[in-house]
Amino acid sequence: MAKQFDVVIIGGGLAGASCALSVAKTNPALNIAVVEANQVTGDYHPSFDDRSIALAQQSVEYLQSLNLFEQNAPYTAAIKKVSVSDRGHFGKAHINCDEFAKPSLGYVVEVNPFGRALHLRLTQSNITLLCPDSVTAIEQTLHSNTLTLQSGEQLNAALLVIADGAQSPTRSLLGLGFNTQPYEQGAIIANVEVAGGHNNHAFERFTQNGPMALLPMSNNRYSLVWCMRQDQVEQHMALNEQDFISALQSAFGYRGGQFTKVGTRTSYPLVYGQVESLIAHRTVVIGNAAHAIHPIAGQGFNLGLRDVQVLSNLIANSRHDLGSYAFTREYSKKRCDDIKTVMSLTDALVRLFSNSSRVLALGRSIGLFSMDLFPALKAPLAKQLMGQVKQGRRL
Repeated sequence: MAKQFDVVIIGGGLAGASCALSVAKTNPALNIAVVEANQVTGDYHPSFDDRSIALAQQSVEYLQSLNLFEQNAPYTAAIKKVSVSDRGHFGKAHINCDEFAKPSLGYVVEVNPFGRALHLRLTQSNITLLCPDSVTAIEQTLHSNTLTLQSGEQLNAALLVIADGAQSPTRSLLGLGFNTQPYEQGAIIANVEVAGGHNNHAFERFTQNGPMALLPMSNNRYSLVWCMRQDQVEQHMALNEQDFISALQSAFGYRGGQFTKVGTRTSYPLVYGQVESLIAHRTVVIGNAAHAIHPIAGQGFNLGLRDVQVLSNLIANSRHDLGSYAFTREYSKKRCDDIKTVMSLTDALVRLFSNSSRVLALGRSIGLFSMDLFPALKAPLAKQLMGQVKQGRRL
């Protein structure tokens, strides 16, 4: 016989775990389950190559309100200054947290230990954690979705939350399409050691081949995101460590310091993608299962965390029955504007700066130069970086 739950969340990664813990804190009377396919095993061992994500200041404050973020954890590093530049052109912009009376513009967090911390919190809560397990079938009825799991267990969910990533198998089970548009770029991801430290300074640099970013990490490391044409990705992935460092130093210059070591490199093609609908019968889609954006602005997880925040608040305060069409439609309306704005701005930024047109280059330089001259012009970009939102809309 199927077990009854108010909310079943598919996916126990960063978005899914954050969602479960947020909903449980704001709605303690609800019966919540999380289904996660991957088993978390053994103790964590720090690695030079641990991957990172950027947390906007608004995301940090939200996670802190849930007691899910510790700014002094060994796997975090604050971003106190961001410099944006256009290679070969005079325009530059610098944004400092002190200008906005904030302790930071955000944080860089290593995914592996942060994810393990969230998983541990799940195991210590009243949330039912089914791990490892996965959904093999979904039967829709008027008042619930009945899920059949790989283990043979069945769950009834008044509200189903899909949070199992960009390749979401659960999304596919419901026939929800994911519309993608490839960029003519791939990304190389790696951690890079810098001599003398990074001073909590992040860099975004645009080149005619694509953007690149350096985000400060613990232990004198940057998290590198280097975007370029796919054929160039293959060439750079084939370089030995010293030749790769030389190529990186040549492309970026010395404003970030002297690079001394690079860890394991990974690469993947870049796409712009969005689920065809954020909702289905008694279902909402959040996080990377709902939207895929270019990594250069570091907005991916922040966008997903705002999905979580809106959903948690809606569960607590909506006048509609949990999981009803009116409820899911309200969620969709509250999230559409923010998602559309962030995805459109990020896409436009990439396309504007990945362009060799001299006219566009002049316009970019004037824009960046003006931002540095007139601090008021920095506010929109700073708010974008800090993730400041109001009722699901950009400020």
